[in-house]
Amino acid sequence: MLVEQPTAIEPIQTVNTPTQFELLPAFPNPFNPSTIIPFRLATHSWVELTVYNLAGQKVAVLVNEALAPGEYRITFNAVHLSNGIYFVHLKAGQFTQTRKIVLMK
Repeated sequence: MLVEQPTAIEPIQTVNTPTQFELLPAFPNPFNPSTIIPFRLATHSWVELTVYNLAGQKVAVLVNEALAPGEYRITFNAVHLSNGIYFVHLKAGQFTQTRKIVLMK
């Protein structure tokens, strides 16, 4: 079941624009029921931030829009998901990165 979540993308105020794209570690991790997922964008990009289960099924779409360069964080609430390992995947332009998160209820 794919969940389209209404989420707020929170820009992080920084002095300098990031020089590279990066999906930072989620915190807390392991988590219950929510975690914060930070990421950095070096240029204006179409951003897709999605969560997959171990079977490779997309379970949540957190971001699917164009964003300006900068640092962002988004809260992922997994109250509707079961315990287990999930993967957060960031795609921004040609950049992609995936990180593991663990939900422990």
